[in-house]
Amino acid sequence: MVLDKIGEGLRAALDKVTRAGLVDRSTIEGLVKDIQRTLLAGDVDVKLVFELTQKIKKRALDEKPKAGMTAREQVVRIVYEELVSFVGGKSEAKLRGKILLCGLFGSGKTTTAGKLARFYRKKGLKVGLICCDAFRPAAYEQLQTLAEQIGVPFFGIRGEKDSAKILKEGMKKIGERDIIIIDSSGRDALDSGMIEEIKNLNSISAADERLLVLPADIGQAAREQSEEFQKALGITGVIITKLDGTAKGGGALTACAISGAPVKFIGTGEKLEAFEQFDPERFISRLVGFGDLQSLLEKAKESGAEESAKAIVSGKFTLSEFFEQLEAMQKMGPLKSVLDSIPGFGMMKMPKEFDLGKQEGKMKKWKYIIQSMTKKEKESPDLIDSPRIRRIAKGSGTSESEVRELLKAFEQSKKVMKMVSGGKRGLMGKMMKRFKGFG
Repeated sequence: MVLDKIGEGLRAALDKVTRAGLVDRSTIEGLVKDIQRTLLAGDVDVKLVFELTQKIKKRALDEKPKAGMTAREQVVRIVYEELVSFVGGKSEAKLRGKILLCGLFGSGKTTTAGKLARFYRKKGLKVGLICCDAFRPAAYEQLQTLAEQIGVPFFGIRGEKDSAKILKEGMKKIGERDIIIIDSSGRDALDSGMIEEIKNLNSISAADERLLVLPADIGQAAREQSEEFQKALGITGVIITKLDGTAKGGGALTACAISGAPVKFIGTGEKLEAFEQFDPERFISRLVGFGDLQSLLEKAKESGAEESAKAIVSGKFTLSEFFEQLEAMQKMGPLKSVLDSIPGFGMMKMPKEFDLGKQEGKMKKWKYIIQSMTKKEKESPDLIDSPRIRRIAKGSGTSESEVRELLKAFEQSKKVMKMVSGGKRGLMGKMMKRFKGFG
C-alpha cells in the first residue's frame, strides 16, 4: 500500500475510536490530535490539516448518528468522508485522443508514458508512443524499450533536436490510434525555452489531455509546479509518481487537489503494472483499512489470478496451494498492496513473522522446499516433525531453519486470514459491511 506511514497512523487513530467504550468530546479531541500528527508527518500543509480536522471535529460533535449506526460508526464514517473530500474529486481519464506528458527532470515522465500505454492497451485500445524528448539522450532508447515490452507502436528520431519535427513525422507514421501518448522534454526548471517547446507540441498535436507528471517526493511544492504548468499549458490533470517510496506523498496529493489540477493517475512502484487510475474513494478506503475488493478482483482477473485471490480472501488454503497462490498473486503487484485491498486486513497489526517484503524475496527457496515434500506433508503440515524437516532441507538444498521459517509463515498466514474472514462479526467488520458502497 502506498503512503504506509499515513495509513498506519490513520488506522491506529480509528482503532482507538472503535475500541472506546464511550465516544465523547475527549475521544473526538484525541482522534483529531492523532490525525493531525499523522498528516503533518506526511508533509501535508499545516493550514490544510487544521481545516480538515476542525471539520471532522465539528461534524463528530454536532451530527447525530444516522439510523442504525452507533456513535463510533458515525465518527469513522465522518473521517472517511472528509478524507475523500480532502484529496480531491474523481476525474475520469479520456479513452480517445492524444495525451501530451510534461514535467521536469526526475519526475519519471518517460516511465510513466510506458505505464500509461500499458494501462490503455489493457483496456483493448490501440495505443501509440512518440518520443519528443529531444533533450535527454537516453529518452529515445528508454521509451523504445518500453514500447517493445508493452507491444505498442513507437516513433522517435534518434539524435534529432527539433521536437516539433519529430512530432509531425511521428503522427504520420503512427497513423490512426485510439490513444497517442507524446513524451516531451524535461528541464531542471520550468524556463521560457521549455514553455515555448511544450506550447508548440500542444499546438501541433491538438492534445486532448495535457498531463503533468510530478514525483511524490516533491511534497507540498507540487502545488506551485501544478499552478505554473497550468498557467503555461492549461494542464488537464496530474500524474503522481513514486508514491511507494516517500513520506511526502500526502503533501503532493493534497497540494495538487487545492491547486485545481485533478490527480488522474498514481504510480505505486517501479514495475509497469504499478500504476492505477486515481479514485479518491477507493484510495482512502485502502488507506484507512477498509480494503478495496473491487480493485483487487479487477487486478486478479487481468493477471489470471482470480481463483487464487478468492482463495486467499476466504482463508481456506492448504500448504500445497499456498505457494501457487502467492506466486499467482505476485502477478497482481506487491503482496502488501494486494493484501491491503482485502477488507479488514489493513486494520490489523501483523505479527513480525508475517513480513511480506521478506517473503517475496524467499519465493524461490520456498518453491524448492514445497517441491521436496510428500503429498501428505503438503496437505497436513502438522505431520512434519524434526526428521522430516531434515529430509526436506536436504532434498531442497536449504537449511532446516528455512524449512521451519516457511512452516511458521504458512501458519501465520492462515491465522491472519482466519482473523480477517472472521472479522465480519467484529465492530470494524460490521462498519465495512455498512460502508461497502463507499469504495
